[in-house]
Amino acid sequence: MLAIVNSVVLVGLEGQSVRVEVDISNGLPVCDIVGLPDPSVREARERVRAAIKNSGFEFPLRRIIVNLAPGDIKKEGPIYDLPIALGILMAAEEIGNGPEGTIYAAGELSLEGSLRPVPGVLPMALALQEIQPGATFIVPAANANEAALATRLKVLAAESLGQVVAYWRGEGSLPEVKETEGQGPSPATPGVNLADIKGQAAAKRGLEIAAAGGHNILLIGSPGAGKTMLARALPAILPSLTYEEALTVTKIYSAAGLLSPGQGLVTERPFRTPHHTASSASIIGGGRVPKPGEVSLATHGVLFLDEIAEYRRDVLEALRQPLEDRVVTVSRVAAAITYPADFLLIGSMNPCPCGYYGDPVKECLCTPHQVAQYRKRLSGPLLDRIDLHLEVPRLTYGEVEDSTRPEDSLTVGERVRAARERQLVRFRGTGVTCNAAMSARQVHQYCRPAPQARSLLREAFNKLSLSMRAHDRLLKVARTIADLEGSEEITAAHLAEAIQYRSLDWGEAKEAMG
Repeated sequence: MLAIVNSVVLVGLEGQSVRVEVDISNGLPVCDIVGLPDPSVREARERVRAAIKNSGFEFPLRRIIVNLAPGDIKKEGPIYDLPIALGILMAAEEIGNGPEGTIYAAGELSLEGSLRPVPGVLPMALALQEIQPGATFIVPAANANEAALATRLKVLAAESLGQVVAYWRGEGSLPEVKETEGQGPSPATPGVNLADIKGQAAAKRGLEIAAAGGHNILLIGSPGAGKTMLARALPAILPSLTYEEALTVTKIYSAAGLLSPGQGLVTERPFRTPHHTASSASIIGGGRVPKPGEVSLATHGVLFLDEIAEYRRDVLEALRQPLEDRVVTVSRVAAAITYPADFLLIGSMNPCPCGYYGDPVKECLCTPHQVAQYRKRLSGPLLDRIDLHLEVPRLTYGEVEDSTRPEDSLTVGERVRAARERQLVRFRGTGVTCNAAMSARQVHQYCRPAPQARSLLREAFNKLSLSMRAHDRLLKVARTIADLEGSEEITAAHLAEAIQYRSLDWGEAKEAMG
């Protein structure tokens, strides 16, 4: 007898409907699974056999063929355990065809018959509500909260195969789970409070500009000057996630299997800090069937590369395309998958290998050649994509013992949110949410400096030998500074402040002239 149960396959962040077809016929007792299954899907035979027996049902000792259609898409993971078990019980006529309506099922079975959580349930659910609005989706109870974010599906939470069979027979019910997080903005992301950081007024101002416009930032200073602490203070001044942003972040974390059991919507901006020994595949994404990397896991949040000059050259160069396009396409033999990569990059580095080049107190032990080679670990094209180059100097003891409490993150965050609101109004209907994401055409439209500022820009362009990309990014930063002041016009003062944040360009210009 033939039985069909609906399920879903995940390719990247996109889901597609799958038919689990089970045919039982006379012959030697064997269970074959076809339809491009990977090893974890093939192993479902033993899990399903034990789960059916330990749940009190008979496993048919006949020839069983399980087909996962369509057969041209690779099937991965244990998510097909539940639909395969239901298909076998239906084909063996131990249960009927189930309740009315379209029903989808996904979940991993333990040998005792309980359901375990599986990754990727949210993007599956969001895809299914587009394919079949109003359908029923049976998922493990630990995945129910994330699946419930798909509001046009009926999400049922199951603890075991026995519960699902009772529901299938009409002998019991499964609890329906509805979204509980609401659709308002998420709370602010906690982090280091700016008020706890002594001194560093210029660096704090740079962080405020970076947060207000979504600009990438590089912190350069001696060891112990406070670079890492400043970087960790950035999330606290970023605006809260919108519901749409939170949903995107949750999809990515669900596909990567990083959601905690029972977790629903991700409510905090991501803050990713990969170690400097990380490979390009872990940063960009990879695997035989590509999985999200750090640039995708940091979407709508912060990617912090501490000691950025210590990362491998190929890793840093791989960041160039995601920083520009805000998406990353990972191509492998099995598939080419595009993931979001809309993140704010913040890097920190020492000025030289020993860390004390230019330090007013401790003498640098590096030769000029060593300093130059160390700086060259960050290529010109990569630096072009970093809007703010901030020096973080050593604190004086007077700054350390100063009892005046600096501005806290809440006060700075209010200014950042006000600036972001101006940008949302300006870019309404364009899909752009911050100044850093403006296209070249939008830069020309919204970043027209005043006449005096234009002459200053011309002089900086020539003296610093700026590329067109750096020229546009300079204007974007000036636009953000103007937004923080509530000004519609980009003045010479706004542009001058933006220029001073290109300190590495100034250094290169001095070397060229000297």
